[in-house]
Amino acid sequence: MLAGKPSRRFHFQVGFVISTARKGHTVLAAHSHSPKGAVVLFGEILADVFPDRTVLGGAPFNVARHLKGLGENPVLISRLGHDALREEVLATMSANGMETSGIQCDNSRPTGRVKVFPGDGEHRFEILPNQAYDCIHPAVARMSALSANPSLVYFGTLAQRGDKSRQALKTLLRGISATKFLDINLRSPWYDEPTLKQSLQYADTLKLNRDELCVLAEKFELHGTSPHDWARQLLERFTLEQVVVTCGADGAWLLNNSGKMIEAGRVAREINMLDSVGAGDGFSAVSILGKLRRWPMALTLERANSFAAAICEIRGAVPDHPDFYQPFLTEWAK
Repeated sequence: MLAGKPSRRFHFQVGFVISTARKGHTVLAAHSHSPKGAVVLFGEILADVFPDRTVLGGAPFNVARHLKGLGENPVLISRLGHDALREEVLATMSANGMETSGIQCDNSRPTGRVKVFPGDGEHRFEILPNQAYDCIHPAVARMSALSANPSLVYFGTLAQRGDKSRQALKTLLRGISATKFLDINLRSPWYDEPTLKQSLQYADTLKLNRDELCVLAEKFELHGTSPHDWARQLLERFTLEQVVVTCGADGAWLLNNSGKMIEAGRVAREINMLDSVGAGDGFSAVSILGKLRRWPMALTLERANSFAAAICEIRGAVPDHPDFYQPFLTEWAK
């Protein structure tokens, strides 16, 4: 158990207010990065295996793809097997101009895979055990993170199911003074109360959906029946700065440690729902941008909600072409 959060000496220094840009697609790209450094994302890279196709994924990978498309400097820290899927991941990252220095190689475990069984509006996932991302090397992960000089560290719970990766994340978080963004991503049965508790103790921002909030309310015996009450108790118990709760088509809401509540309702247009996979990852990516750019919290929620809705209108968690990001770059630059 941790004694408490490490001291935070980091302060954002954003000197340009244009929100996002993509290298090669707008002349603003060189000016839109956060001057402090990269966003480090720790955790799983894997392949979502659908009945008719295989799609690269994993929440950290998806969020990193979006951040790159929106003009940031994501550095993924993960581990892949020595197999053909590894080559596909690295080729995809290189094709999208993404940094690969944080990717480790495992000669005895495969690159992660998840079997996906689509349903009506929901998907069932079978997350395979003993994958390469379960054994991220602690010292190498810490070195990769330190060399990136990050503004923010993103992490979840799935990659902590393995002892070695859990230790790697702990080592990384203890060694870096940067904002910690916990995208909790509960995937049964791959989490337990000690992992949840330690993750929350390190986090500054907690992002989760309303079902996951119910799970935490039960795990930590939170009082009352109101989700807002549960969020307030989590803020106090784990000294969080803010809790962000997504509610699917109903929007999202945020509660911060000053007691301020902000809500974003349904997107004000008709959504052509095609695939809900990855909508939460899109929301997280724009939430991170909002923190880095110092957008007002209400504006961040609105933009994250709108971006997540757009992800629901494509197949898969990330777009096939970078032009997908251009309308957001244009709108957010106004």
